[in-house]
Amino acid sequence: MEKGYIHVYTGNGKGKTTAALGLTLRALGAEKEVFIAQFVKSMEYSEIKALKNLDHVHVSLYGHGCFVTKEPAKEDILAAREGLEKVRDILKSQKYDLVILDEITIAIFFKLLSTQDVLSLLDDKPDATELVVTGRYCPEEIIAKADLVTEMKEIKHYYTQGVLSRKGIDK
Repeated sequence: MEKGYIHVYTGNGKGKTTAALGLTLRALGAEKEVFIAQFVKSMEYSEIKALKNLDHVHVSLYGHGCFVTKEPAKEDILAAREGLEKVRDILKSQKYDLVILDEITIAIFFKLLSTQDVLSLLDDKPDATELVVTGRYCPEEIIAKADLVTEMKEIKHYYTQGVLSRKGIDK
């Protein structure tokens, strides 16, 4: 049995979810089972639609609309907590080799979940499970707990020139 590690992909640059999805492709190529819990988001972006067509990968969305420009509603908090409990069960089952907690640090930042809730989840990770945490504003306690941390830093982005998200490229 190979040891699984905790990865964190954070920072203000683009590419955190993309890096996690790259790891997903690598795991699928090695015939591993993958579970992706996407927090905060409720829209099925292009990558989620594609992943749902693949064997050996399961995706669940734990968001309720888009609240990032306003206060989160009770439904947002309930969706995040449901996701946390589902992931806890997934980890206990040991069915998946790779578990991705996409945008979970955003759920912490907006107080849908506490840092302690997520640290407790990381503590419950089975030894053989590879676990990935993504999102901006990653708390220092989670960074300290991780085995691999990558910070995506924005140098330049076409959004600043007024280019909106493009289907199949940015969403």
